[in-house]
Amino acid sequence: MAIGYEAWIDEQFALPPSAYRATWEATDAALRAQSPPGSAGQAQVYDAFWKHALSGPDQLRQRVTYALSQVFVISMIDDGVGSNPRAVAAWLDMLGAQGLGSYRNLLEAVTLHPMMGRYLSHMRNQRADRNSGRVPDENYAREVMQLFSIGLVQLNEDGTPRLMGGQPSETYGAADIGGLAGVFTGWSWNCPVWPDNNCFYYGSAGGQTDPDRAFKPMLGYPQYHSPEEKVFLGSTVPMQGRPDPEASLRAALDTLAAHPNVGPFIGRQLIQRLVTSNPSPHYVRDVARVFANNGHGQRGDMQAVVKAILMHPESRSSSDRSGKVREPVLRLSAYLRAFPHSSVSGQWRVGNTDNPASSLGQTPLRAPSVFNFYRPGYVPPRTQAAAAGLVVPEMQIVHETSVAGWVNHIRDVLSQGAGQYDITSGRRDLQRDWVRELALADDPVALVADVAGRLTYGSASAAFLADLADVVGRITIPALNASGSNQAQIENARRTRVRAALLLVLASPEFLVLR
Repeated sequence: MAIGYEAWIDEQFALPPSAYRATWEATDAALRAQSPPGSAGQAQVYDAFWKHALSGPDQLRQRVTYALSQVFVISMIDDGVGSNPRAVAAWLDMLGAQGLGSYRNLLEAVTLHPMMGRYLSHMRNQRADRNSGRVPDENYAREVMQLFSIGLVQLNEDGTPRLMGGQPSETYGAADIGGLAGVFTGWSWNCPVWPDNNCFYYGSAGGQTDPDRAFKPMLGYPQYHSPEEKVFLGSTVPMQGRPDPEASLRAALDTLAAHPNVGPFIGRQLIQRLVTSNPSPHYVRDVARVFANNGHGQRGDMQAVVKAILMHPESRSSSDRSGKVREPVLRLSAYLRAFPHSSVSGQWRVGNTDNPASSLGQTPLRAPSVFNFYRPGYVPPRTQAAAAGLVVPEMQIVHETSVAGWVNHIRDVLSQGAGQYDITSGRRDLQRDWVRELALADDPVALVADVAGRLTYGSASAAFLADLADVVGRITIPALNASGSNQAQIENARRTRVRAALLLVLASPEFLVLR
């Protein structure tokens, strides 16, 4: 508020990234030092996420990192990814470091990260073999186009489909997938004795291995790379006398990053994640133009793109089309940041929150598929939004169970604290003292104004606040008796008022829809 939006954004960009892998490793070392010794796993990746989401100084970078983790998806539901939690923590570090740099560099870092290689099966992908009938795996070739760069249909600069004969025109076909699949052959583990065949298959040879191989960029193994001509998206990698996976990859990623679809396709998704589900064509066009040229002749400057998204006038305007439904992870983080909690263990032990009946129904880095928890173009059927031609992506994970589950979960959080149960303290790991709120409890109007102000940022209507104050005020706080023996009863009534005010706001559309 003191320095203004633009200066704050620049200040955030200048902060060093929070370190997920270092956080995971510190916890792992502490657990191994215990008796009996333990070790860190997937839960400690989630805890590192929540630690930095709630207390990291570089909040803008962390928010963008989370958004990018839902565009460039890997998931610990997959055994190949889930068995490497240290590398998954490093994946978040990569997104944090590259996500505000060059899109072209980000795309390369995503492509060569072993966890993406495991998840979309282009690690150890081999050249075609006519004798056995083997053909290159096409999984990553398809998804890098469909999800990570250009999308399914040709786009105008403003993100609207480019029509031919009144119909959208596809960006790629089966031949493009086949051509690009050849590029992603011959990539495997980073290994001290590369390009040994055992390194390709197992990541080690002759007893030598790199302990950081699960997150160091994959290396190209020429003997497994396709030397044939590779044609895709109007670009050609000529036949290679000696297979050269690095040259093939460079040409492919340059082609993808230069495609005119990338600016509107990626830009629109980031607008949806950070601001509003239904940006106008004008908003998408302005962001796509910054992607194409950051003002200094540079294409794909992600810092400039994020800044353009947040500084655009439409990011702070309000209409019937503006806003977005808060997904469960962002609901909990908004609450815990509005009312800061401390961690009993110091580890921010929130853990797995997958269960929709008793928890969030969503856990960072545990999307059910490469298509994320929800699709950016999802339209909830038989709704007013559908009738108005609007998308509501997050509604794809809203259903009877998750709606009731959120209320039940946040009720328990308000009563017991958030996160995992801590055996040593006998409490949940994230706690708040509530002294400030309890001091307001005798005045329902003041209490409601404070709670709703923190959670809805002043957007709640006067009628909503009045109704809420009326309900909270009906919770009677008894007068102190002459002996003072009912002091505990008075404090309990005050605490009930605070919890009621919070629960009613956190369950309301005024909070659940971000405007």
